[in-house]
Amino acid sequence: MITSVFRKSTPINLIFVVILLLVFFLTYQFQDLSWTNSAILILKKTGLFFILLGSVFLTDFIAKKNGLSKDSSYTIFFYFLFLLFFPSVLSNTNLVVSNFFVLLALRRLISLQSLKASKEKIFDASLWIFLASLFYFWSILFIILVFISIIFHVSRDYRNWVLPFIAFFVAGIISIFFSMILYENAFGFINANIIMNFNIDYFTNNYQNLAFSIYATVALFFVVSMFATLANRPQVLHTSFKKIIGFFFIGILIFVISSNKSNDLLLFTMAPLSIMATSHIEIKQLKLKQEMVLFVLIACSLFAFFSQL
Repeated sequence: MITSVFRKSTPINLIFVVILLLVFFLTYQFQDLSWTNSAILILKKTGLFFILLGSVFLTDFIAKKNGLSKDSSYTIFFYFLFLLFFPSVLSNTNLVVSNFFVLLALRRLISLQSLKASKEKIFDASLWIFLASLFYFWSILFIILVFISIIFHVSRDYRNWVLPFIAFFVAGIISIFFSMILYENAFGFINANIIMNFNIDYFTNNYQNLAFSIYATVALFFVVSMFATLANRPQVLHTSFKKIIGFFFIGILIFVISSNKSNDLLLFTMAPLSIMATSHIEIKQLKLKQEMVLFVLIACSLFAFFSQL
């Protein structure tokens, strides 16, 4: 029954997910109403919601445009469910903006497979990633995916290897102005964010710990499914799925090394995980298995969300 609702991408499904996201977004925000007394904060919250919404639909666009999913609403629904696992991400503006920029980069890198305007796509993707690092420094690690994409498609032209460094120079100029506004010197931003910490001891309560454990289990299930079925997928999609897998593991790496560690950092893994979850649910299998996967995931996400309020 649940799978039947999202099997097709219809305006009703999209509106349904938008309404659900808005309801849960407001549910979390209304725990503290102090922001409602400031017009600037209200605009900030409104902008945050639309960037979140943009991230959800951008992920869906990437999946459908490049043949990584069928014409269904599963991707946006999975992304919504994954957001519920860590409700605090709904107020983390810097991470949400950084993640949105990285998704813009992913869009360009996935489309690189067409080999059309490859130089423009490499430069754009690199620039988006470096701009994302202005909001969360360690998102700069997604530049690894740019070089992986160059290896996959256009490694023979040396100019393609230089383009990320040109983008870094452009973003560097922007970052200098950015850091001079917030810090006393131009290197303040880097010094404040480049610290690494491999300890995972940040949990503030058992429910936060449980949400992390459930999410890790769910992620492992879909990642294993992707590896197990990759060989059976069309050859033309293999490099695209490999980029999605690479994106996911870079997100995990960011979580592991970040100094200001929190569950919010797993936001970087939600887009690729949504695509992998969609890929799993769309393979031929018993409908009962599909229903069970969706039902368990819905139950877990709702439990995680309300237990952390």
